[in-house]
Amino acid sequence: MCPARTGAIVNVAACPMAPGLAALTHPAATDALLACFARDEPHVTHGLGASIAELTALPLLASLDALLQSWPDVVQAHLPDVRDEVHAVSVAPHDARKLFANGMGLLFDEATRFAPSLVPWLDAIRADLGLSARTQQRCLVYATPAGKGTAWHFDHNVNFVLQVHGTKTWWLAPNTNVERPLMRHTAGQPTEPELESYAQMPMLEGVPADAREIVLAPGSLLFVPRGVWHATRATTDALSLNFTFTAPTWLDLMTAALRSRLALSPAWRETAAPAATATFEALVRELAEDAATWTAADILAATEG
Repeated sequence: MCPARTGAIVNVAACPMAPGLAALTHPAATDALLACFARDEPHVTHGLGASIAELTALPLLASLDALLQSWPDVVQAHLPDVRDEVHAVSVAPHDARKLFANGMGLLFDEATRFAPSLVPWLDAIRADLGLSARTQQRCLVYATPAGKGTAWHFDHNVNFVLQVHGTKTWWLAPNTNVERPLMRHTAGQPTEPELESYAQMPMLEGVPADAREIVLAPGSLLFVPRGVWHATRATTDALSLNFTFTAPTWLDLMTAALRSRLALSPAWRETAAPAATATFEALVRELAEDAATWTAADILAATEG
């Protein structure tokens, strides 16, 4: 909060703003970002300054060396074969610095453990977006060496990328293979069976023809929707802070409520014997009768309460 000084002129524009989307789009309103969120389209804001002062002033984000010196846990180093964070090894911070110097990107997971002031930002952004209370939220810090980046992939979560140090180029493209994926996928890698069951195959192998290029500099904020293909490359050594939200789908809320309901029944908790078709059929018919009385409000009361 900005101090009130008697007899002094206070520059309100220089005061940090409360956590939330408004601070990440200032001085513009959040309307454009929220419209892009509703349409699953990327959105970028440049030139953020005082509104994110609380974030850029975090000791963890002063520099990569400051981050490594203060980080008490392992760091994920991305292997160069696939250039993707799912192909990574866990290393100690002093080893991570050497790997970074050799061109490997670094991921510092769950930064809220060591910077608890990030928690109100996650909570406020989630509330601004209207996401479920069951949303998994976390802050990630990415360090990318100059000339390196990530291969084409899409995520199953919602990401807000705040560029803190250095310059990084992003390429984004619409996903014509799958709408609203339930899992992550990297181009050229094997497709998980469940993803393949509802995706248009084959998956992307090269560079999309309709890729859009966005250059992030310190103070840039990029919203990356779930499912959008994207790839990155750092122009200089770069450090970014991600607000990541893995929100449940209607499918997740329905299955969570269904499991909670059925778990109350000893009959449903019985060990399954596939040969006992008649027993299972009776349970399914009973469930159909019960589910006919459910309402969306009932389910949301059970999952959001």
